[in-house]
Amino acid sequence: MNHELDDFFHYLKVERGLSHNTLLSYRRDLQAYQLHMKEQCNLDDWKKVSRANITQYMYHLHDSGKSSATIARSLSSIRLFHQFLVREYQAPTDPSLHIETPKKERKLPKVLSSKEVETLLTMEVNHPLAIRNKAMLEMLYATGLRVSELISLKVSDLHLTMGFVRTFGKGSKERIVPLGELAQEAVDRYITLSRTQLVKKTKTDALFVNQHGKPLTRQGFWKILKGIAKDAGIKKEITPHTLRHSFATHLLENGADLRSVQEMLGHADISTTQIYTHVSKSRIKDIYKSYHPRA
Repeated sequence: MNHELDDFFHYLKVERGLSHNTLLSYRRDLQAYQLHMKEQCNLDDWKKVSRANITQYMYHLHDSGKSSATIARSLSSIRLFHQFLVREYQAPTDPSLHIETPKKERKLPKVLSSKEVETLLTMEVNHPLAIRNKAMLEMLYATGLRVSELISLKVSDLHLTMGFVRTFGKGSKERIVPLGELAQEAVDRYITLSRTQLVKKTKTDALFVNQHGKPLTRQGFWKILKGIAKDAGIKKEITPHTLRHSFATHLLENGADLRSVQEMLGHADISTTQIYTHVSKSRIKDIYKSYHPRA
């Protein structure tokens, strides 16, 4: 069973061009699935897996306390794997066909208000790391980039005079995102005053680096963001995606059309972007209740 999984992961990496994190997600899902088939169903061949086996595994995930979103993602991985086996003539049929996907609980993303964003971005920039932090947060809020995209940026991806940045999102899809004036100024200041001091003699084309001159990590950025939010007195829970969510919500609140926001966020499906319209409506209701005298 391991051989078929290795072939599948190679297919995802080479032919589909999936990112490292996405590949890890598929690997986790399918290794757990394989373990269940071996230990609970006594199966040692993917050709022997039945629809009942997969359904039993779905119930096992549910009974283990997994969320409907996790179960749906796992089923999606299993379906893609069995489709691959059929296509590569390694199995005669697809036992995952017609298994119903559990409905996901649609959680609205947490966003900052415009005032909270302003508070977050109003920070002292009196040393190289602070100048870098300001540039990163300004860029995230100005572009809606994923944090993984931000830390992967190269100096050559910046086009400050033309006001845009080039990034590669999921599946290595390239997109061009506008960069506002405040973000341009912050990033230009970082490159001019700070980056050279941080990089020193280290050779790297990474745009954002740590104090040792090496590319910043996702964990490193999260730690920086939480520290800045704490210093700013923001009590809301902030994640690496908070500024991305706030970027999309504030654009829609101010009249941007959904397709443009979809393009800037790099969403393959507009239904993913539509969740921000629900956030906007939710915020409007809160504002109404807070300020209307007879709400």
